[in-house]
Amino acid sequence: MARLFGTDGIRGIAGKELTRSLAAGIGEKLTLILSRSGEKPKILLARDTRPSGQMLCLAIASGICSAGGDVLFADILPTPAVAFLTVHLGASAGIMVTASHNPSEYNGIKIFGGDGHKLCDELEDKIEAMLSRPSQNMPLCDTGEITILDGAGEYISHLVSATPSDLSGLHIAVDCACGSACVTAEKIFSSLGARCDMLFDKPDGANINSGCGSTDVSCLSEYVRKNDLCGGAAFDGDADRCICVDETGNPIDGDSMLAALALDMKQSGKLHGGIVGTVMSNCGLIRFCDENGIRFLQTKVGDRYVSEEMRLWGFNLGGEQSGHMIFGDIMPTGDGQLTAIMLFSLVRRTGKTLSELASVIKKMPQLSRNIPATAEQKIAFLASGDVKRYLDEVRERLGKSGRLVARPSGTEPCIRLTAECGDETLLPVLLDTAARKISALIKNDSKEDICAE
Repeated sequence: MARLFGTDGIRGIAGKELTRSLAAGIGEKLTLILSRSGEKPKILLARDTRPSGQMLCLAIASGICSAGGDVLFADILPTPAVAFLTVHLGASAGIMVTASHNPSEYNGIKIFGGDGHKLCDELEDKIEAMLSRPSQNMPLCDTGEITILDGAGEYISHLVSATPSDLSGLHIAVDCACGSACVTAEKIFSSLGARCDMLFDKPDGANINSGCGSTDVSCLSEYVRKNDLCGGAAFDGDADRCICVDETGNPIDGDSMLAALALDMKQSGKLHGGIVGTVMSNCGLIRFCDENGIRFLQTKVGDRYVSEEMRLWGFNLGGEQSGHMIFGDIMPTGDGQLTAIMLFSLVRRTGKTLSELASVIKKMPQLSRNIPATAEQKIAFLASGDVKRYLDEVRERLGKSGRLVARPSGTEPCIRLTAECGDETLLPVLLDTAARKISALIKNDSKEDICAE
């Protein structure tokens, strides 16, 4: 059986994999776990702009109240605002209803503990185990209450106050992905003195992440080039990740931003210990850290794993190539708007262009591809000895000249393949061969599992 929680909460098509009954059950079970401390739980709840968000929030709220918890409902907010406000308001937990960078038909549930950090695997497993048991009928006197909350202002003030310098004199474009950043981004960057041109900031529910945002910066790149801006920032649906483009329209991913910011923090004495990346971090970032005396730690994909490793070692900077960046001294989780603030602040303070800042790292050529895979095929991938042997053989052949990373996505129905190689012309061939081989192996293995049952 597939695990309900993935690398970043629960994700699925709203009304199909992610139903109102499941949402209500999660609200109830989380509340019951929190009630064991003896205090009445108070849970912050918010959503992004998807059409299914209100339905799922109402279901979660009913589950929380039925188990005796109170709800602070903030409606549309970025995910990092939920993490911040959970701590700021002394809530027992925070829940964000979002499917992040996925299309509008998807939705998801991200849960934060009272410390603003995402739940650990053990607590997620406990919720899953409880969901398999019948719901408890609570007496009416123990039901909770719902309070409507306006939390955007306090989150905006927190980010503005944490900025190293203002952004006056900078003319930038901001792509809100028709998502949560629509309620905060313009106020944040205008308050800092930047002249901002807002793109994709008119959500209608269905247009979230559609041809825009951090997964598709083509429109942002063209806009920056045509209007001679100093750069642009694109967020995803819940604004916890950011991909920037430089003054020429070239994308700047999380690895390049991490390198530029880490170098600046090291030089100013503000970098604690080193930085944390993931198995998807480009080899060029690892080489950059070696050359600049910056310790680099690697963890599995997911910004919560990056955050856990940072806290374990006392680091204050970490991130993912996808644009999740964590500034541990300011926020407990990845924050796309904070990432853009920090990068444009670096432009303002140094007088360098974004392309100059990104040039500190020389990345190894990299290419990625997704193999469509069902939940059963993802399980077959993880359990397949044939897949492991094939990947080991490829790694042995490549040696130090490149690498192949294959992993089941925790947020989409696919297996992600990423290849790096010093010879860029070999990448498509390497990916084509690997995709065909792995597809055949997981299809065979999943069929065998079905037959065995």
